[in-house]
Amino acid sequence: MRRETLIKVILLILFSALCFLILVPFYAVTIASFKPGEDLIRYGLNLKFDLSVMNLDNFTYLFTGNHSYFMWFFNSLLLTVVQVTLTLLVSATVAYGFAAYDFIGKNFLFICVLLIMMVPFEILLLPLYSLTYNLGLMNSYSAIVLPGIASAATIFFFRQYLRGIPKEMIAAGRVDGATEYGIYVRLILPVMKPSFAAMAILNGMSSWNNFLWPFMVLSDDSKYTLPIGLKTLLTPYGNNYDLLIVGSFFSIIPIFILFMCFQKYFIDGMTAGAVKG
Repeated sequence: MRRETLIKVILLILFSALCFLILVPFYAVTIASFKPGEDLIRYGLNLKFDLSVMNLDNFTYLFTGNHSYFMWFFNSLLLTVVQVTLTLLVSATVAYGFAAYDFIGKNFLFICVLLIMMVPFEILLLPLYSLTYNLGLMNSYSAIVLPGIASAATIFFFRQYLRGIPKEMIAAGRVDGATEYGIYVRLILPVMKPSFAAMAILNGMSSWNNFLWPFMVLSDDSKYTLPIGLKTLLTPYGNNYDLLIVGSFFSIIPIFILFMCFQKYFIDGMTAGAVKG
């Protein structure tokens, strides 16, 4: 009994410290968004709460100033919604094929999925860039969306989740006269809601924060995503820290909303995907 209590106390301290470390950067960005850019240049990001220099000028400039922030924001939002939706649908369909059917080469193909998970994206940059250029997709959103719609990690997660669903459910659907498509849409997809929620959050964060690949393929500033747009505020000729810091603060909001919408299913989805199979 004492040992269990000690373990709980240690875990409580550990996770409290972890929570503190995670919240400190958010606190620093929030405080900095109320300070002028000169203060950030002079002192950098800090935790000092100084009412004498804090004001709403940065927020006023964000909503009334002459800049392209909300265009970048909309571009990122559009790309995130499209990419997450397509990734979930395509990856779930592929994973269902691995989990529900037996076919020649199934194990070999799944091993290929696992091998792809082990390859860093940076290694694929050059051949992917060459392929994108040859297909004439440069400076288009298709070049950003298409390479990631069949995510190896998402396929693996869905496959593990689906292996925990009784195959008798599929057999019962066939007995009732449902088509394979009907079984997938009417029986399987509703059961996968927790896993969809978990992967929507993880893929949404990845897409929203994606910088390197969009930076390589986009050249038109009207198509810039938010990470690229914020990067353009730092130049050798001058830095717009006023917009940069308050823009960074607002960039957190969509991810926060995404998590709040799906948190009901998030833990269930992550747990089931991790232990089943």
